This record gives sequence, C-alpha cells and structure tokens, in this order.
Amino acid sequence: MAAKRIAQSAINWAALAERVPPHQKNLFQAFKAKSDQYLRSVLKNPEKAPEINWAFYKSRVPVAGMVDEFQKQYGALKIPYPPDTVSTQIDAQEKELKVEIEKFKQESNARIAELKKELAHLSALIPFDQMTMEDFRDAFPEQALDPINKPTFWPHDPEEQLDHVVKDSGHSGH
Repeated sequence: MAAKRIAQSAINWAALAERVPPHQKNLFQAFKAKSDQYLRSVLKNPEKAPEINWAFYKSRVPVAGMVDEFQKQYGALKIPYPPDTVSTQIDAQEKELKVEIEKFKQESNARIAELKKELAHLSALIPFDQMTMEDFRDAFPEQALDPINKPTFWPHDPEEQLDHVVKDSGHSGH
C-alpha cells in the first residue's frame, strides 16, 4: 500500500473545538499545536527524494564499478511504510461504542415514555392549589396520609416514625 502525501490537515479543527468542554480547552490547544507542528515538519520535506546524477559520479570516481554498485544498492533500497496495526482495534472500539450508544438510546426512549406517562397523569390532575386532601389521596395514594391503615406521627416524615431505621453513613459524627 503506497502512502499518500499529506497536503493539509484532514481534521475540521473549528468543529472539534466547539465540542471541547471549557475545562479541557488547554489540552485541546496543546494537541492542536502538536498536530500542526507534525504537519509543518512533513510539509517542509520534499515529497520524493532528490534524483542522484549517477553519470556525474561515474565520470569523477576512478574506482571502476563502485558507482554502479552504489546505484544498484540505492535502487534496491525500499523503506517500508509502517503497517497499520491499530485500525482494527479502533474499529472494534467503535463497534462496542455503537452498541453502548444504541443501548443508551433505547433506555432513554423507555425513560422518556415513562416520563411522558407521568406528565400526562400530572397534567390531568386538578391544580394543587384547588386540590382537597381527598383529591390528593386519590391522585397519590402512596404519599397521602392514611390515619386508619397507616397511622403516622407529626410531622409525618419518615424519620419521625416508630419503624424508621437510621442508616449508618460511616461517619462518627465528631
């Protein structure tokens, strides 16, 4: 596979800069500077090695066959382009991320559907400032006070009830 000459950066830096969070702007600028430095170093060298005038050296070098041997060795010299060993890893990571993104989208759509149901339920209710205690009990049975089936003590918070268990947060309180 022949290497193609890099003429300009293939990265749309302006579009990429819009997506960089503010706290990572300095890292982004350092990365862009390093990339630009690499591109400049590539562009300052010619695309092809300069041609050697072998006839000039044959006329000047007195040792017979020496220039021909150098020319043969120079012609046989092929510097291999480094093999691409990471594209397959990047493609595999991209596939994994696409699966995760699709899973997140499906979970998000399920959450959106549930929230739309909840919003429809809340929209159908009587406004809270016009609601009686009975209306509240009908709309939110799990949150409403039920002195007969579930008696509670004032101020009716979970922490104030007899069956409340304090969860230890690991702090000693000192």
